[in-house]
Amino acid sequence: MTAPVRNAPAAAEPELVKVSLGTRSYDIVIGRGIADSLGARIAALRPGAKSFIVTDENVARLILPAIVQALGRAGVKTDSIVVPPGESSKSFPVFERVCEAIVAARIERGDLVVALGGGVIGDLAGFAAAVVRRGLDYVQVPTTLLAQVDSSVGGKTAIDSSHGKNLIGAFHQPILVVADTALLDTLPIREFRAGYAEMAKYGLLGDAAFFDWLDANWKEVFAGGKSSGSAAREHAIAVSCRAKAAIVARDERETGDRALLNLGHTFGHALEAACGFSDRLLHGEAIAIGMALAFEFSAGRQGLATRAEATRVIRHLAAAGLPTRIQDIPPPLPAIGELMELIAQDKKIKRGRLTFILVRGIGDAFIENGVDAAEVRGFLSEKLAER
Repeated sequence: MTAPVRNAPAAAEPELVKVSLGTRSYDIVIGRGIADSLGARIAALRPGAKSFIVTDENVARLILPAIVQALGRAGVKTDSIVVPPGESSKSFPVFERVCEAIVAARIERGDLVVALGGGVIGDLAGFAAAVVRRGLDYVQVPTTLLAQVDSSVGGKTAIDSSHGKNLIGAFHQPILVVADTALLDTLPIREFRAGYAEMAKYGLLGDAAFFDWLDANWKEVFAGGKSSGSAAREHAIAVSCRAKAAIVARDERETGDRALLNLGHTFGHALEAACGFSDRLLHGEAIAIGMALAFEFSAGRQGLATRAEATRVIRHLAAAGLPTRIQDIPPPLPAIGELMELIAQDKKIKRGRLTFILVRGIGDAFIENGVDAAEVRGFLSEKLAER
């Protein structure tokens, strides 16, 4: 899943992306082989602070010792907890374990939590940091592509409810994000593809030129570990992070256009929940299907985008190895009633009215409040009936 920290040559000059939030601004540091600098970066930000690492079994096996050593060399004392991998750890029982472990380790308000892992760990550790002792600082060290381009940035933290994904959480910004692209070298291809869906999202929602670039260079982004691929990968991650940082700076708590980042997520989260948040459908895979559905719904049902643009988006995602149809999900397929019930629990719902991120074309997404539920039901019924 992740490459050992010591095996990666250090980048000559990491790329910095700032998330501008006044006194709570922080840097996203992007580069190859930079995880080894984590201790020095933390010591510079919070001199004398202790740290508490939250990670999962897969990441712990591969890089936890190296991260502990990197912290120790900078004089940062640390404790840790290792939880099971996967979405099931975003649950009340695991959340309780993490909170109790942080308290038992005598982590004080001046100390910090380190989220070492993918999106699940970032959400779980960030939410724990938001509530233990009424708020601790935390640092994100994302180890998956999805986390590096999306979930580690912006301060959304949460666990899942039986009613849906990410329904219990808080906005709590990190003080630093360290995105070491070398950690992606041995990421399973399915996981990398899932992260790529979130990367493509930034082009589709607001940057047609970036989507054009991805359309031409996505194979180099996937190649990553090779010299030319490494430059393409770091460029794509930095562009994605800048796009998200700009939106977060304008709308930290999703009262306005931050909702644009949910392109594909209303459909995608419903599909993910219907699959039991399991390996049947990874988050990024659900978002790929959700974005394809959003473009098709916008073009076919709403007459907003052209069918040619919807087809182009679907072809690009499929070429990258991502699912684009509900039928791409391993059976059994969800029922229409179940999907509509899950969509009704979406966090963007306002006074019971459906809110969707629709598109006028590639790079031109917008928020549409009050979408007719009957239209959505009819559209999904058609998609479920396809062969």
